[in-house]
Amino acid sequence: MVQRLFFWLLSLLLALPVCAEVVDIDNAELARLAGAGVPVIDIRTAGEWKQTGILPGSRLLTFFDEHGRADPPAWLQQVQAVAGPDQPVIVICRSGNRTRAASQFLSQQAGYRKVYNAREGIRSWIGEGRMLTPVPGALATCPSGARC
Repeated sequence: MVQRLFFWLLSLLLALPVCAEVVDIDNAELARLAGAGVPVIDIRTAGEWKQTGILPGSRLLTFFDEHGRADPPAWLQQVQAVAGPDQPVIVICRSGNRTRAASQFLSQQAGYRKVYNAREGIRSWIGEGRMLTPVPGALATCPSGARC
């Protein structure tokens, strides 16, 4: 009886989807992880990137467009080109609100095991006077509303 219960519980655990815990991080941890090579995915829009600049080396992959629309499957394909589900990623936006949705999507639906959410976004990064870099040239000329 105990053996049957053990195998039943083991089967149940194996049937559960493997989901990552989304870890909220502050700017110090963001800097440390990025410095260690964890990719930073900036999900803001092209206009936002141009307005503030970006974290050096970050990947620019808009999740919600200027109208609040998202195409998660298309976005996921872009993320997969940066890091696979077994690799950690950092997600950042303006204030940390949009990254909650993107982080949950990566964790719960796309199977990413380690997702870091920059909880206060680029505004906090700027507020601490941390380093930014201008948007790469091709994106700087991207027309508003276009996906470049």
